[in-house]
Amino acid sequence: MNRIEKNRINLQNWLASKAGAEFVDITDANPLTGGAIQENWRLECQVTGGINAGLQRYVLRSDAQSVVASSLSRSQEFRVLKAAHNADVMVPEPLWLCEDKDLIGSVFYIMQLVNGIGLGPKIVKDLTVGGDRKALGNTLGRELAKIHSIRPPQADIDFLPKPKVNPALESIAGLRKHLDDLHEFRPVLEWGLRWAELNQPAEPEITLVHNDFRTGNFLLDAHGLTGILDWEFATWGDPMTDLGWFCAKCWRFSRPDLEGGGITSREAFYEGYQAVSGRVIDAQAITFWEVIAHIRWAVIALQQAHRHLSGTQRSLELALTGRLLPDLEKEILNMTKTDDWQPA
Repeated sequence: MNRIEKNRINLQNWLASKAGAEFVDITDANPLTGGAIQENWRLECQVTGGINAGLQRYVLRSDAQSVVASSLSRSQEFRVLKAAHNADVMVPEPLWLCEDKDLIGSVFYIMQLVNGIGLGPKIVKDLTVGGDRKALGNTLGRELAKIHSIRPPQADIDFLPKPKVNPALESIAGLRKHLDDLHEFRPVLEWGLRWAELNQPAEPEITLVHNDFRTGNFLLDAHGLTGILDWEFATWGDPMTDLGWFCAKCWRFSRPDLEGGGITSREAFYEGYQAVSGRVIDAQAITFWEVIAHIRWAVIALQQAHRHLSGTQRSLELALTGRLLPDLEKEILNMTKTDDWQPA
């Protein structure tokens, strides 16, 4: 028996109280695939009474069995999602937060279900989803610019740490600490971190960054974008971080030729971003953040593998993620060997 079934009555009563309903019947509950870091459940609920009466489809999002260092808590992620929703970013509407761990065994929140396909490898191959790919790239750029319109101070998300030095330096230091904590000897990653120290971009303006904005973390239907997901790594930082992460080769899957996330051109993505943000694209800064993207994904892959190897969460998916290291290290070496790089 899973924990949703085990705690069905308590969860139904809690949902009813939040929805202002007489009664809520959870008619179906299924785990959603694709969440390697958090646990997501699709809930179909028949709501009796109140303004939400009728069939409602929700997503319950909670911690997985083990967590990745630097991930926000579900309470924090809920508040970031609300800030994005208030800024008119295309996200699932955040509804209710439960911080009582006794209800289902962990903190969780409820958001509206958004339909669409999110699996990155499928998206890059299946041209029946996403609509016109140039228009999709433009839309993604525009939505990212809305995220970057959120600037500190913001009382509701004041728990996010503000960079004390150049965000580039903080990223390098954080990645080095995570690598050290894993007690892994990875010379290529150390090489990449040292290269990054010597080639950091100028100090930027600080905005909210999604910090995992990539193909696989948004949903598409036949017409285009339906929602941006997975906000657990959001923070204050350099907005070019998100552009570099989205364009990094490691997130293009089987379409390395399409530099905009494996689905569009870099130019289409930039065009949408610039139209809304008014911000000048710093090509060297984005190249820097693409290198950091490969180092960061390599560190996360190691962390995921350790979740499996430690016995905390046995998972073939987590174990296979750790096998990505050689390809990531090869790309880091390729990106840092050029002779024509000019430090900012």
